Formats: sequence, structure tokens, C-alpha cells
Amino acid sequence: MIKVGIIGGSGYTGGELIRILLNHSKAAIDFVYSTTRAGKSLHTAHPDLLGETMMLFTEEINAGVDVVFLCLGHGNSTQFLQDHSFSDHTKIIDLSNDFRLAEDAFFDEKEFIYGLPELNKTAIKKAKYVANPGCFATAIQLALLPLAKAGYLENEVHINAVTGSTGAGVRPAETTHFSWRNNNLSWYKPFHHQHLGEINESLHSFQQKVGELYFLPVRGNFARGIFATAYTDFDGNEETAIALYKDFYSNSLFTHLSESSIHLKQVVNTNQCHLHIHKHQNKLLITSVIDNLLKGASGQAVQNMNLMFGFNEKEALQLKAGVF
Repeated sequence: MIKVGIIGGSGYTGGELIRILLNHSKAAIDFVYSTTRAGKSLHTAHPDLLGETMMLFTEEINAGVDVVFLCLGHGNSTQFLQDHSFSDHTKIIDLSNDFRLAEDAFFDEKEFIYGLPELNKTAIKKAKYVANPGCFATAIQLALLPLAKAGYLENEVHINAVTGSTGAGVRPAETTHFSWRNNNLSWYKPFHHQHLGEINESLHSFQQKVGELYFLPVRGNFARGIFATAYTDFDGNEETAIALYKDFYSNSLFTHLSESSIHLKQVVNTNQCHLHIHKHQNKLLITSVIDNLLKGASGQAVQNMNLMFGFNEKEALQLKAGVF
């Protein structure tokens, strides 16, 4: 059994990590660090854990754990690692955006590998430090990477992605509280969302010249999930595109191409990404759906941990959606 530490365990991603790891046959949670809830039961922040564990939040850190997950706000992981040290054998998986870009991947003699398994599985298996991708970035990259590998992304790509309110974090804000979000829809950060940087880097790893990505993020009036659509010019037929995607994801355990149109409920509460291809005139439409807290965050982080330690990639992640 490996020992696991969780830093920032009172938020949504920390709660999902705890839920998954409590059912992991090869890992045991050693501590869950929180400065705001130290000494309190985990279920005070995560009511779904009532009866599942007697663990308490703590301000004490075991620097010798085998792996630590950083579930901190963007920009805070760097500061935390400057203030705290871990043993030489401790592996780190960061869920913030601090180390995702190539220019930020080297920090204090640590090299963070970008943790999208469908792109970097071989490197992740050898990695000691992993930067977990963003939720929008995961959904959009999985929609576009097969086209980039085949050199089909020379033209502009238009992307619309609707995300659940949990994507904004656990702290309430003007655009996340129920009375504002319910029966409402709005866009934010049009064309300059922070996830575009990591998306472009991944696409350029396959195709040198990539058309402009016009990304419109949308706040949905639901809690979990991302429903993303992307379309671009495509000279081939639908069958050609489908063959590209099936080949690209032939060895992927969590990303699957659907023959019929897809919807959000079929992936919520799972680590799955479902994709669908549709051709209209000269446009190729790719639909991508994920759970923003699982495949877009904590589930993918555990998937990376499984790869880093040589465990079954699906360990603790064989989660079924409830579609009714």
C-alpha cells in the first residue's frame, strides 16, 4: 500500500479525491491537510463521507508519503512547495495550473510532466511530478488531438463549452450561487480563457501550424460536467474522421467514440470522456463530454497516480454514471 497525502482537502477536487481513494486497493490516505478545518471530521466539508471514514482534517504534514496531491487554488501550489518540502521519493500531482505550460514545468529542480494520459502516457509512467490538465483543456484536447496528429487543424476552430457550477470552486461567488445560476446561462472569458495555453501546446506537439482557436466558455445551470462542441473545415468524409479517432484512442481506457449523439448524463460521476463525430457540408463537428471534477480533475489525477506507480490504470475509477 502506498501512503497518500492530500493538500487542500476541503474543496470539491479534494473531496472527490478522498471519495475515490477510500476505495483504492493499493493506496491509503495518510493525511488530508486543511488550514481552515483542522481537527474537524472530513464529513463536515464532505457530507457524502459520513459513515465512510473517521479521519480528521489536519495541519500536520507527513513529508514521507509516497504521493501528494495538491488541490490548491491556481497560483498557490508554487507558494506551498516553496514553504514545505517532501522526501526525495515523494511523487507530486498538482491539480492547479501552476506547472502545466512548458515555461512553468521546471520548478525548484522538479520537472512536471503534463498529465493527459491520452497524450503523454509513456512519460507519465516515468514521471515523479505531474501537472494535471484543466477541465476545459481535457475535454477540448480529447476532441481535437486526433485531427492535429493527422494534420487537419490548419483552419480556425470554433469551440463552445458549457460547464457546471462546481468548476468555479467551492467558495460562493456572484455567478455561482443558486438564485443567480438557476434557470440562467452566460458566457465568460470569451476567446482568452486560461486553458487555451495548454491546449495549444498539446496540439502543436503534433501539428506545427494550427489554426486559431475561438473558444467561448459558458456557465451552465447545473452542478457537474462539461459539454463541449468544436467544429472546423474538414475535406475528408465522416468515415475518414471516425477512423482517425478510433485509431488514436484504440488504447485509451477512458476515452470512447460513440456512434450515436451523446449527452452529459452518460459521463457525470465517471472518469470517462465520450466523443461523437458529425460531418455537415465541409464542417466537422466534434462533441466531447466529461465530468469536470473527475476526468477533468480528481479522477484523472488518480489515473495519473495509477500510471506512475504501475497500478491497473482503472483502479478505483470503474465508476458508472446514473443516466436516469
